[in-house]
Amino acid sequence: MVRNMIDFFELYLSEDCPYGDETTELLGIQGTGRQRIVSREHGVAACMEDLSAFYTDKGLEVVTCLDNGAEFNPNDVIFEAQGDLPMLFKLWRVSQTFLSLVCAIASNTRVAVELAHKVNPNVEIATSRKTHPGFRRYELKAVKAGGGHHHRNSLSDSILVTQNHFNVAGDFGKLRAMKKVEIEPRTREEAFKYAALADALLLDHYSPEEMETLVPELRSINPHLEIGVGGVELTMVSEYAKYVDFIVTSSLYYSNPLDLTTKIRRI
Repeated sequence: MVRNMIDFFELYLSEDCPYGDETTELLGIQGTGRQRIVSREHGVAACMEDLSAFYTDKGLEVVTCLDNGAEFNPNDVIFEAQGDLPMLFKLWRVSQTFLSLVCAIASNTRVAVELAHKVNPNVEIATSRKTHPGFRRYELKAVKAGGGHHHRNSLSDSILVTQNHFNVAGDFGKLRAMKKVEIEPRTREEAFKYAALADALLLDHYSPEEMETLVPELRSINPHLEIGVGGVELTMVSEYAKYVDFIVTSSLYYSNPLDLTTKIRRI
């Protein structure tokens, strides 16, 4: 069982350097150096303190570490550390890869939020539980760094009656719970049936044109009802943002990695 954030990076390191760094050892590289991770494109910083803590734990000095949510441009140094050269070479690839993934998520989240807020300043961009196994901690933090929210962190923190729950449990009456009750109806008829008792409805497989007429009808039944839409790609955010309170997407987790490079020099 993973005990803390350091263990994740130890896993990455054990995969990439299980028995030593053959190249660095062959060349007899020793001494002190400086490592700089540089971006080749615009982006948003995420999970910087996690990587910084790992470097500190390895006895390295972190010189530059952008704040989470800070934007950077091509040729900007986003992370810089110095210390033992063999250790810097060991951490080089896992660090660059880690930041290329989480910063890409934060960057695309920022884009999605800005697109949505242009048409509806109050709409929220939220991500689902469809994270990559073992990487949820960082993917969720990256979404927050980009200005997004979490629809659900886990099965334990919220209530969502899905279509599969309907298939097994069948119809039900009023639900009493300390947390908000969110329902994902299977049909338009179920949406109208449960609009009165739900705190929120999550609608899937409706076009923006259908949402334009459906949402006002549902809110006429329950003026306090929050309405969201799921499974939305980045290109469609603006179209759906006009009609809903929140947009749930998994696509941000699958953002193309940012183009980063790493430079190591002796000092």
